[in-house]
Amino acid sequence: MPETPFRPHDRLIELTLDDSIPRAAADIEHERKVAIFDLIEDNAFRPVTDAGDGPYRLKLLNPQGKLVFEILRENGDPVTTHILSLTPFKRIVRDYHDICESYYNAIRNLTPGQIEAIDMGRRGVHNDGSQTLIDRLDGKIAVDFDTARRLFTLVCALYRGD
Repeated sequence: MPETPFRPHDRLIELTLDDSIPRAAADIEHERKVAIFDLIEDNAFRPVTDAGDGPYRLKLLNPQGKLVFEILRENGDPVTTHILSLTPFKRIVRDYHDICESYYNAIRNLTPGQIEAIDMGRRGVHNDGSQTLIDRLDGKIAVDFDTARRLFTLVCALYRGD
């Protein structure tokens, strides 16, 4: 069945991280803030089971190694909560962190052609993670691919080093 197009109010206007997500080093906290800013600036987001209208507020929690999406209306009224296991993301997040580290090292030491090849691999792993997120959210939360990419960036920033 084809996806219903997103309406202008099918979007996030706020994303907060719960205290269950531990604070990180300053550079990682900066990555998280940038990922949240980018996500709020441009997104398409709709809880599948919500008959109401957005925009929405999203609170991410991390109790017991799960990724919890607590979705609220603009006025703060609860809409729904979805819980995702992080297990399907562990390998791809680790691979993404590894290839990013290779990319940053390449910038300092390799030729532009070699850097471009590593960057293509980095984008490919990021796309795979974004598609995994879309698949895990299927039937729960509808997002477009760009929103999934931004959410995956945030997931990577949240679990960097885990």
